[in-house]
Amino acid sequence: MRPGGVEFEDFVRARGSALLRYGYVLTGNAEDAADLVQEALFKVSDTWSRVRNKDSPEAYVRTTMARQHISWWRRRRKEHVTDEVPEEIHHDSHTFGELWRELATLPRRQRAVLVLRYYEDLPDDEIAAILGISRGTVRSQAFRALATLRIRPAVLERGQV
Repeated sequence: MRPGGVEFEDFVRARGSALLRYGYVLTGNAEDAADLVQEALFKVSDTWSRVRNKDSPEAYVRTTMARQHISWWRRRRKEHVTDEVPEEIHHDSHTFGELWRELATLPRRQRAVLVLRYYEDLPDDEIAAILGISRGTVRSQAFRALATLRIRPAVLERGQV
């Protein structure tokens, strides 16, 4: 039997799509989201016997994903701009696409802070621990990100972009 066993496979079947959506919110594209989920689940599979006994195994996996994502963008430190158009467009029944387009315009750290604060509903102390920054930096990054998102509609209406 593979690491993690049957219970792990049941968890992946039950929560895999939710983890993929979370990965998409963090990364901004389906391919990176799938890689992020796969990497996190691979890391957790070896220790699943301990993880499954935690209060929320899914929260543990999401924290692993957030930390992995932070690790990736710390290594890259640069946006990879491309002129290639994706082959498929992801359609969501919600306004998720619009939300992502707005979030994607923010610097990575500000985006991560907003996702962890409002999507994951984590307190500033936990966000600081996950991102490896101070609580004050979490608050200032959230303030700046929200300020940017608030003024953008007014700028767009005036055609100043």
